[in-house]
Amino acid sequence: MKQISTSAAPEAIGPYSQGWVAGGMVFTSGQIPVDPATGSVPEGISAQAEQSCKNVGAVLAAAGVGYEKVVKTTCFLADMGDFAVFNEVYARYFTGKPARSCVAVRELPKGVLCEIEAVALAE
Repeated sequence: MKQISTSAAPEAIGPYSQGWVAGGMVFTSGQIPVDPATGSVPEGISAQAEQSCKNVGAVLAAAGVGYEKVVKTTCFLADMGDFAVFNEVYARYFTGKPARSCVAVRELPKGVLCEIEAVALAE
C-alpha cells in the first residue's frame, strides 16, 4: 500500500489522506473545488465542477495514472438542479465513461456545490 500526497490538489481538511494505491487500484478521497494554489473556491457549478475534476486528476497523476484508468466515480451535488451543467464538465474529463453514482446531499464541506471521488486501475 502507498499513500498518495500531492501539493497539486488541496490538502485534506480532516484526518484522512488524498488517496491510496492498494491492491492494484487507486482510491481518491472526495475532491472538492478548492484551488490548491490559493485555497479559494470558484463561483458557480460549472467552475466548481471544473476544479473538482482537476483536483481528482492531480491525485490520480500523483499515483501515476490518468482519467482513462478510472473505473468508478462517486459524485455529490448540493443541488440536483445542477446535474446537467455538472455532467457537461464531467464528460470532458471522464471520457472513458466510468461507472458512476451521482447523488444530491444536504451539504458539502466549505459550502461547495460538488465533490468527486474516484477509483482507478493502478497500471
